Amino acid sequence: MKSQDLPDIARVLFVVAILCALTVGSLYVMRPFIPGLIWATTIVVATWPAMLAVERRVGKRRWLATLIMLLILLFVIVLPLYEAISTLAVHASEIMDLIRKLPEYALPPPPGWIHEVPVLGARAAKEWQTLSDAGPGGLLAQLQPYVSIAAHWLITHAASVGVFVMHMLVTVVITGILYTQGEQAAAFVTRFAARIAPERGPEAVRLAGASIRAVALGIVVTAVLQSALGGIGLAVAGVPGAGVLTALMLLLCLAQIGPSLPLIGGIVWLFMNDSHLVAILFTVWAVLVAMLDNVVRPALIRRGVNLSMLLILSGVLGGMFAFGIVGLFIGPVILAVSSALLTAWMSKMPSTSA
Repeated sequence: MKSQDLPDIARVLFVVAILCALTVGSLYVMRPFIPGLIWATTIVVATWPAMLAVERRVGKRRWLATLIMLLILLFVIVLPLYEAISTLAVHASEIMDLIRKLPEYALPPPPGWIHEVPVLGARAAKEWQTLSDAGPGGLLAQLQPYVSIAAHWLITHAASVGVFVMHMLVTVVITGILYTQGEQAAAFVTRFAARIAPERGPEAVRLAGASIRAVALGIVVTAVLQSALGGIGLAVAGVPGAGVLTALMLLLCLAQIGPSLPLIGGIVWLFMNDSHLVAILFTVWAVLVAMLDNVVRPALIRRGVNLSMLLILSGVLGGMFAFGIVGLFIGPVILAVSSALLTAWMSKMPSTSA
């Protein structure tokens, strides 16, 4: 082999080093905007069909459709989340005082009718009786792990409302830009994916978009529905601080913990104040609200993408622990794309004959 045919290893290494330096530098410069960019991309991908529908109704005027979608985003997502976080931050001391009073309360024995509830009655009565037999402090012992997590979150985020507002403003601005340049951004991402994997790249991009829409539809809609119904029940039952508990329910449902803890708090308060009939009725309502995600969420997610529920829920929970709240969307996308690419690769394996 002639020397001129040999690759210039030094040149290749320098090119790779320069490309790595440019990539790291770009990410470092964009670091303050990366959380907002991730959230904005998630929101735009999840709501793009709605954006196109609004654009058709306003006569193909993209700027007007973008303005309408941003206003909807402001009133449907930003303001509720801000109210939830700010409400919990403002009432953090009151919540901690309520938690400190739990050792003084003993749960009464379960009512007789609870044994007759189908499927869950016997188990619910057994758990209730266990807490009642434990006497004062027994309820707190059961809630201690969750109370510690909630207390740590409240202390950590009590002064972060301003930071949240700044992140939301950046997210809204980037969302508006992506709405106006949606086709160009999608074409760029698709071309980049095709350049890396000509056969499967565009399909992986489409699958990622479908996964984001499915998770947004299933997780967010279910969380809003559960927290709204739970808040209505708390307000009708006359539980004080229904707004705070509803805000807490929304965050817990988004984090896939569920609405049970605030609802249990409402049940405990009703029994402590001798509102036994209301407490029993509210307990039935709370059980129905808590079970709602087992029906609504799988149905909504499966409408968006045809993937295994085990895969999606693993991505939701694993992504949340790895990346925080935004991991609710990143986790399922990573697992969905990886599963699709692995399946496609395995389907191309040559068959072996015995």
